[in-house]
Formats: sequence, structure tokens, C-alpha cells
Amino acid sequence: MARATASVAAGSSGVTRREFLYYIWGASIALFTAQSAGFLVWFLIPRFREGEFGGKFILPVTDLPEPNGEPRDNPAGRFWLVNLDTTQPNLRMFQAQDEPEPIQGVAAIYKVCTHLGCIYSWTPANERFECPCHGSKYRLDGRRIEAPAPRALDRFKVEALDADRNVLAVSSEDPRTGVFLPLALPPNTTLLSIDTGKRNLGSSEPLLCSFTGTCP
Repeated sequence: MARATASVAAGSSGVTRREFLYYIWGASIALFTAQSAGFLVWFLIPRFREGEFGGKFILPVTDLPEPNGEPRDNPAGRFWLVNLDTTQPNLRMFQAQDEPEPIQGVAAIYKVCTHLGCIYSWTPANERFECPCHGSKYRLDGRRIEAPAPRALDRFKVEALDADRNVLAVSSEDPRTGVFLPLALPPNTTLLSIDTGKRNLGSSEPLLCSFTGTCP
């Protein structure tokens, strides 16, 4: 009787074989779940190669238009490359009444209208961007000339690189609007990097046509 009591006491103080198997089974399920979640996250994270939309486009600085020249189209990157300088104004680019500082530098402008997502184009006859869907119009830098677009055109991040692809300068964000400002290129800039994965929404300044009283 004493031996049986001692045996029961010893058995109750340890882990039974069934409980041990349950623990192993539970740990295996937890490990499998963690691995599956990790593979799913890895699969869902977008990975873009250089020269693919959503990634970076490296262009020679010679691809830039002249200051205030017609924009340079990049179909693969879905952007227009513009070179802005309001100290040399023309019909395409000029300093508006509510713009206290000159606008100078390079910008990469997303090729989608901010109204309903149509693809707009450059209209040489009128020296501006025009959307064929609902008539929104934009200046060379993407600022709205006429509605119904709710804001200026969106911009991508621009980096100035030297011949070894070292970064010399990067687009900064306007502290007031959060929009990427045009990038003034350092003298030894050889390449431009346009990051189509980094896009800022355009700002919503007054329509340019409101200053001239020509809004429809």
C-alpha cells in the first residue's frame, strides 16, 4: 500500500507522456504559423528593379530639357521631367503673384491627372499640360491653371548623382505643403535618380486663372 502511494505521488509530480506530446504538437503548430506569416509578409512586400515603375530610374543629366523648355516624357517611369526657372519666365513657366520666391530646379511630375486619374498630355500649342477627360489644365511645374482638378500634379523624389552614383543632393519637402520642391543641381551632377516609389501629393494653391480673371 505504501509502495502504491509513493508511485502515485511520483507520477503526479512530473509530466505525462500525453502532456509532453501535446506540448510538442503545440510548439510545432506555433512554429509553422510563424514561418507561414513570415513567408506571406516577404511575398507581399513589393520589390522593384531599377528602371521599373515603383523603383528608381537613373537618367543622364543630358536628358534634361533646357530651363523652361518643353517637358521630357518618360513613359516607362510615368513621369514628365521638367527644368524650371522663373528668373527666365516665358509662357510655360512664370512666377505667380502669390509665389514670393523664384522657382528653380528639376522636378519629376506624375503623369496622372489629380481629378479622376486620366492621363493628361503636354499641349505645345497652349504651352501647358491639359487633361482630355474634364479639361483640367496645369502649368509646366504642375500647378493648376484651371479646375476641376482639386490639386496640383503629384511629384516624385529626385536625387542628383555624380558619375560614381554618389548622392550629391536630394529633393527637399516644402514645410508648408509637404510637396517635393524642385531640386537645384550641383555643378558636378552627371546623373538623375527619379524614385517613382516616393510620390508626394500636389498642393492646392489658388488657380492661376483666378489672378487673370480668365477662369471659365
